Amino acid sequence: MDNLGATIPKKGRGAVSNESGRYEVIAREAFDDGWDHGDESVPPLRTSVTMDRSKTIIARNTSPDIPFDRSINPYRGCEHGCVYCFARPTHAYLGLSPGLDFESKLFAKPQAAALLEGELRKPGYQCATLQMGSNTDPYQPLERKLEITRQILQVLDRFNHPVGIVTKSGAVARDLDILAPMAERGLAAVAVSVTTLDRSLARKLEPRAPTPEKRLAAIRELSAAGISVAVMAAPMIPALNDDELERIIEAGAAAGASAASYSLLRLPLEISGLFEEWLDTHAPLKAKHVLSLVRQCRGGRINQARFGTRFKGTGAYAQLLSKRFHLARERAGLIDAGASEFQLRADLFKPPPQAGDQLALF
Repeated sequence: MDNLGATIPKKGRGAVSNESGRYEVIAREAFDDGWDHGDESVPPLRTSVTMDRSKTIIARNTSPDIPFDRSINPYRGCEHGCVYCFARPTHAYLGLSPGLDFESKLFAKPQAAALLEGELRKPGYQCATLQMGSNTDPYQPLERKLEITRQILQVLDRFNHPVGIVTKSGAVARDLDILAPMAERGLAAVAVSVTTLDRSLARKLEPRAPTPEKRLAAIRELSAAGISVAVMAAPMIPALNDDELERIIEAGAAAGASAASYSLLRLPLEISGLFEEWLDTHAPLKAKHVLSLVRQCRGGRINQARFGTRFKGTGAYAQLLSKRFHLARERAGLIDAGASEFQLRADLFKPPPQAGDQLALF
């Protein structure tokens, strides 16, 4: 360890380091120069927010193993700081580090709701479920102040447009006044990610995300309001939290979830290095074993991005995890989160009238 904190975890942060992204020509590396600088050598890491002036808001994808073709991300970066977050590499496109920059240098899209309304009014727009939380959490702490997610939901509500939400935050319950009426019309469903029930592990893996208890409380509130809720055991990390799979499913069902899903840890691009650093810092005695099992699930590699297997893995260990999930889900009486019973309606979509619209003749 050195004075500059290259390998010293920062309180309340998930990543241990802040190495340059893959597109940068110059690499940054902290080192000990031998002088005793004291505490002044490492200034506190504070969160900054930049307003993103994007001109479009709906992101499209054609991935065969993602059950939606469009999504909205109100924010770039995520203060929750989950060390395993597969969205971290996107910060490299901004010239920033997927490490500490990802969770401290955030970007917000204040024009998101207006841009969305404009795109939904375009002639020929074909309605299908819009996903929120597919990249970064729409209810991260910044949402409490900016309310961009809430503004987006208000637009979708007025247009009778279906929306699926994935979050780790109990703050989703703030918007029950919008989500409950939408759910009654078959237009809204929520998936709550519960990575672990161990508060100590959660604090290290997801330092600024709500506690496991608060996530289960959110499932309870959403379910009581008539909203279809799925519990997501995600990601399952071999030899670290995968022994909790059944307990997570059971706890979600007890809280009122009607569906469940799981995914296996993915380590694309810079995340592999960040996760290895995290293991060496927080679970050094398990590090080699965890990474060995990850490779067993990824064809001998640290990551394998092949369609059809990237979310669940391959090999004996991955197959066992899949079997355990299905047995646990069936015992809990939950449906698969991808089942048709959990799908939303698209036939109610209709842009509301606006000033200047031509009146119909008949």
